[in-house]
Amino acid sequence: MTKGKLIVFSAPSGSGKTTIVRHLLAQPELNLAFSISATSREKRGAEENGKDYYFLSFEDFKKKIKNDEFLEWEEVYRDNFYGTLKSEVERLWAEGKNVIFDIDVSGGLRIKRKFPEQTLAIFVKPPSIDELKIRLKNRQTESTDKINMRIAKASAELATAPLFDHVIINDTLEHALEEAYGLVSNFVP
Repeated sequence: MTKGKLIVFSAPSGSGKTTIVRHLLAQPELNLAFSISATSREKRGAEENGKDYYFLSFEDFKKKIKNDEFLEWEEVYRDNFYGTLKSEVERLWAEGKNVIFDIDVSGGLRIKRKFPEQTLAIFVKPPSIDELKIRLKNRQTESTDKINMRIAKASAELATAPLFDHVIINDTLEHALEEAYGLVSNFVP
């Protein structure tokens, strides 16, 4: 099986990584396919299994960990596991695609360590913690407690930025999209 490239986007929640990843996926010349993560958390809103995430029960997730079915996994929040199934990456590589990830910092760095030459790891940084707080509140998808939990976690995540190949500061979306496109188009064949 021919292995394609791996493009990892990691950031604190609300930094804009999902918007950047969606933009890159819409550029056919990059030949990208999105790696759908697995999670043990409950669905939110109109999320769909197999489209937004592979929703697994806590027990199924733990069984897949035991069976070494994950490329990487993490307990991101208490009893909320997220991970990348090996079968998902293999499926996309079999389609001849380069795989793009929108995953947490720990998972992104694990993929980079496992595939150092094949992986481009990009950290998306918000202009400030205050701006991050505003973005999370404007989403109107989570409680104040959840937002505060994400902000507390963001400080630790921001400290890992130097471990990534590149850091994009998402102060203006247009600039961040251009920078991301340039980095990815130079990396993929």
